[in-house]
Amino acid sequence: MPEVTPVPLSTLTTLRTGGLPARAIEARTADELVAVLRDLWSGGEPWLVVGGGSNLFVGDEPFDGTVVLVRSSGIEELPGSRPDTVRLRVQAGHDWDALVAETVSRGLAGIEAMSGIPGTVGAAPVQNVGAYGQEIVQTLAEVELLDEGTGELSTVPASELGLGFRTSVLKQHYGSVAERPGVIVSVTLELARVGDEERPIAGAQLRGALGLDADAAVSLRWIRDHVLATRARKGMVLDAEDPDTWSAGSFFQNAIVSEAFARTLPQECPKWPLGPVLDPVTVIPLAAFDGVVPPPVAERREVKVSAAWLIEHAGLSRGFRFPRSRAGLSTKHTLALTNRGRATAAEIAELARFVQSRVQSEFGLLLQPEPVLVNVEL
Repeated sequence: MPEVTPVPLSTLTTLRTGGLPARAIEARTADELVAVLRDLWSGGEPWLVVGGGSNLFVGDEPFDGTVVLVRSSGIEELPGSRPDTVRLRVQAGHDWDALVAETVSRGLAGIEAMSGIPGTVGAAPVQNVGAYGQEIVQTLAEVELLDEGTGELSTVPASELGLGFRTSVLKQHYGSVAERPGVIVSVTLELARVGDEERPIAGAQLRGALGLDADAAVSLRWIRDHVLATRARKGMVLDAEDPDTWSAGSFFQNAIVSEAFARTLPQECPKWPLGPVLDPVTVIPLAAFDGVVPPPVAERREVKVSAAWLIEHAGLSRGFRFPRSRAGLSTKHTLALTNRGRATAAEIAELARFVQSRVQSEFGLLLQPEPVLVNVEL
């Protein structure tokens, strides 16, 4: 396991913040990743795993611990659970978008709408990454997980990961620890074999984003190309020459609220009910029927609301920044907090707190950060 010369975390994260770590180790294989983490955990020293660095917001102070750079890569093809599917076991350090490109070239469907998302494969299940109606929960079969508490490596089915909207039992939410601390070593996806043929797109959210009619038929390649173009227009595809992409992607999560609270928001605020509306069917054995049908049990439902809309309508426009600050909202997309060039973590945190306060004051809702915060507070 080669120890490498430490560099500031600002050079390893897409938000471009973070101080110098005490030590850095590069793990180029799954075995190296497991060995170095077990060694660090047994010694009890601070540690931080960094893949693509696209979901980290790191403070300005030096990091008094070891940074583990996950550089493992590789794709292994396995039989699927059905004749029309295939499983791909992918190493944690494999570039996510490179994986998407490979699946499209092989004619495998299931993650094409997640083209252009930065970061590595191992990080994807931690927050159940998704875009345009696709989420990894829809195709994830299992992960190899190294448990921090025991140091044991085991295969964990997707059903045991608590995958929800941008969350899982592995995610360290702001202000809390992960329910099941550990590090993913590999990810296994189950994808459909569809080839290069044009086919109808089932997801209304993806059709809407790409301007497709309900009966339109397109290929996987067409979807990937147009998703990349759509994300690029929003500054959501990494570009070393474009400060609008020097971010952690969407800094705030789209809020999940109760149906009752959603009704208090302006009607024009975009809202997406979570879960289908089903008419309850009550089955009563004939022998037990006494002529009275019990009333249906009211089901509490949740609604996802657009954080970008809330920010804009709290009076913060694209490109907003404080005077002389080097942090600002993207000029293309208000949900991204960007580093306009050598911004400190303190400047970005100041902007994040201001956005939170404006939205809370206007709509009574506190937006939650999406990236993992290291040595920094909001």
